[in-house]
Amino acid sequence: MEIYVALKIIWAVLLGVLLTGLAVMVGMDMGVGTLLRFVGKNDAERRTALNIIGPHWDGNQVWFILGGGAIFAAFPTLYATSFSVFYVVMILLLFSMIMRPVAFEYRSKVDTKTWRGTWDWAFLISGAVPMIVYGAAFGNVLEGVGFHYGWTGQYYQDESFLSYLLNPFAVMCGVMSLSLSIYQGGTFLMLRGVEPIYSRARLFATCGGLLAAVIFAVGGLWVSHLNGYVFTGAVNPGMEATPLGGPAVAVQAGAWLNNYHSYPILWLAPVLGFVGMLVGTLALRLHLKVLAWWLGAVAWAGTISTVGIAMFPFLMPSSTNPSQSLTVWNSTGSAYNLGWMLFFAVVFVPVILSYTSWAFYVMRGKVKTETVVNDPHSY
Repeated sequence: MEIYVALKIIWAVLLGVLLTGLAVMVGMDMGVGTLLRFVGKNDAERRTALNIIGPHWDGNQVWFILGGGAIFAAFPTLYATSFSVFYVVMILLLFSMIMRPVAFEYRSKVDTKTWRGTWDWAFLISGAVPMIVYGAAFGNVLEGVGFHYGWTGQYYQDESFLSYLLNPFAVMCGVMSLSLSIYQGGTFLMLRGVEPIYSRARLFATCGGLLAAVIFAVGGLWVSHLNGYVFTGAVNPGMEATPLGGPAVAVQAGAWLNNYHSYPILWLAPVLGFVGMLVGTLALRLHLKVLAWWLGAVAWAGTISTVGIAMFPFLMPSSTNPSQSLTVWNSTGSAYNLGWMLFFAVVFVPVILSYTSWAFYVMRGKVKTETVVNDPHSY
C-alpha cells in the first residue's frame, strides 16, 4: 500500500476518534446543561450542578476545536463543502454554543429569580440544540446531501437547510445523540453530585441510555432499507483530491450494509454500541458510576464507528450527482500535509489526554450544595 493511501485511511480513522472524543467530552457538558432545570429544583441545587461541570467544560471544548481542525486540514474539500451546505445549521449551532459560556459567566451576577431562570433556559437550549444538530448531521450524510459541482469546481447547493433539520430520519438521529448526551451528563452528575441531585440524575441518565438503545435499533432497521452509495467502476484510492471526474457511483437500497456483509467481524461495532448503552444502564441501576461513565464512552464509540464503517469510504454522498460524492479518496489534503498532521497528532493528542486526565483527577470528589452557596468564587 502506498504511503498516500495509508495516510488517507489513518486520517479517516483519526477523524472517527476525534468525533468520538467530541461526543463524549462535549456531550457530557451539554448533557449537564440540558438536565440543569430538572436535576436542580432550586437555585442552590442548580448552582451545584453547574459547579460540578464548571472546572471542565471549557477544557473539553478542545475536542470541538480538534474535530473541526482535523476536517479543515485533513479533508479540506469536505470542510469547505459541508460548512457551505450546512451553513445555516452551523450558525444555529455556533449561536447556541455561544450562549453557554455567556450563561456560565452571567447567571450568578444578579440574584433574582427571573434573571437566573432566564439563564437556566439558556443552558437548556445551548445543551440540547448542539447535540441534536450533531446527531442530525450523521443522519443527513447517511441519507445523502443535495449538492453538486460545476465543471469549474464551483459548489452548488440543491436543497433547503430545512430539509436537513426537519426530515424524520435526521430528527431521530438527533434525538439519539441528545439521549446519549443526557446519559453521559447524568452519569457525571452522579459521580460528583450528592442527594437529591444524585437520584434525579440517575433517573434521567437511565432513561437516556434506554432511549438511545431503542433508537439505535430502530435506526439500524431503517438504514437496512435506506438508499446507500456504492462504486460501480474501478476506484483508485490514491486519486487526486477532486470530486470531478471520479468513478461512477450508484444508489442502492440497503447498500450501507455492504461492508458488514463483506466483513462480518465489523458487526462488532454496533454490538459495542448496544453493550455500552444497555450494560451502562444496568451499571447505573447498580450505582457503578465510574463503569457507567466509561460504558457511555463505549456507546458513543460504537455508534460513530457503526456509521463510519457503513459509509466507508464515503464521507458526504451527493444525492444530486452521486459520482461527485466526497470520499476518503477524493477529499483529503496532500501526502505532505497528512504526514505532518500525523506527526503533530502523535505528539499533542497524548498531551491533551494527559492534562485532561490530570484536571479530572485534581477536581475529583463530591461537590456539596452548602460549599457552593458559601463560596463567593463559585458559579
